[in-house]
Amino acid sequence: MKRFSELNLNTPLTHALDALGYDFATPIQAAAFPVILSGQDMVGIAQTGTGKTFAYLLPLLKQLPYSEQKHPRILIVVPTRELVVQVVQALQELTTFSNTRIGGVYGGTNINTHKQLIFEGLDILVATPGRLIDLGVSKVLNLKKIQKLVLDEVDEVLNLGFRDQLMTVLDLLPERKQSVLFSATMTDEVENIIKTFFKSPKFIEVKRSGTPLESILQQSYEVPNFYTKVNLLLHLFQREKDYQKVVVFVKNKRVADALFEQIQLSEKDESIAVIHSNKSQNFRLQAIKGFQDGEYRILIATDVLARGIDIEGISHVINFDMPKDAENYIHRIGRTGRAAEEGNALTFITPQDAEVMTAITTLMDRDVPVLEFPTEVLISSKMTEEELPKEIIKPYQKKRSKEHAPGPAYHEKKEKNKKTNQGGSYRRELAKKYKKPKTRGQKRK
Repeated sequence: MKRFSELNLNTPLTHALDALGYDFATPIQAAAFPVILSGQDMVGIAQTGTGKTFAYLLPLLKQLPYSEQKHPRILIVVPTRELVVQVVQALQELTTFSNTRIGGVYGGTNINTHKQLIFEGLDILVATPGRLIDLGVSKVLNLKKIQKLVLDEVDEVLNLGFRDQLMTVLDLLPERKQSVLFSATMTDEVENIIKTFFKSPKFIEVKRSGTPLESILQQSYEVPNFYTKVNLLLHLFQREKDYQKVVVFVKNKRVADALFEQIQLSEKDESIAVIHSNKSQNFRLQAIKGFQDGEYRILIATDVLARGIDIEGISHVINFDMPKDAENYIHRIGRTGRAAEEGNALTFITPQDAEVMTAITTLMDRDVPVLEFPTEVLISSKMTEEELPKEIIKPYQKKRSKEHAPGPAYHEKKEKNKKTNQGGSYRRELAKKYKKPKTRGQKRK
């Protein structure tokens, strides 16, 4: 393991690392440093929690000369607003002893604030794809001045549906620049970006994607439904000494709010927070800060927190709901057991999760032990609306087919609607008087 002192860093960076208490570089940091420093394009594949952020920040900062140029020379593109804040914070820590100008921009906030930030001048800009395009189109930001580009967590950028925005950004950038890409997985789309926009990149891989951190103890419970999961979770949370700092992952924001409400009703616990995409940016940042500072013991989150957010000392990650795919499981559990600390990952498995669990164990090449369900925990028969059995209509049973068409409606007609057409009143009166219709023919004598 290399020491940072062996990387020939400049004095401001050395002082900053000393102040942070960092002595040794992680494998991805040691491997990436000379490649990025050489100016060559680079692709780094490393699982979450391996120190990818410092792996590209250190060599970029070492090479960055002083300048009064207004437009940024280094652009770092990340998938989420939370990751923008985290990378900016890491930059501020590393530039404590230098005068590097740093800025972060993301959607959901007043764009005029970000325009003013760029107008005042930046050396490094950290941004999400959408807000980056907004600033570029408004001509406030000149992307042609970018000399070095970093795409961080690019697979998650694509997973979140930002492919078109990312392609637009890459098209707006100058052709002559150094490009660095970091990703936890190598998908076909990531490969396509590398082939299209990178020039003979150097590939660095630290542990294959899907390899779990050895310091994480993985276990699971078989649980039938939502309310039984709630009962089990409340039972586990009673052991406060063990469950000191817990992230609970759920599948969507509706479940996040429902679980938050259930825990509050049962525990009256104020040391719990919830974040998802419907929460305001300030609310999300305050929740993460409160969780990091120990104000909250439990943080309920959707997969918005699964990538890139580095919070120290998480004792447990609990998968209340299984993720959609196996790789997201790896990213979730990577929130614990960071920086060589021991971590714990607990997963609640329903009968519907069997296929995803098989994919996870296949990807990791290991099983996740199933623990015996605690006898003191109530197994609830109550189900959510989503869990209730639904009538399955087969493909040939279309809505408008005769079998599934609605039947005829029947109701008693009103009196006025019971009348039938009897012909004109003139003809009826003649029939009553002459017993037969009057004709124009010759009268009988």
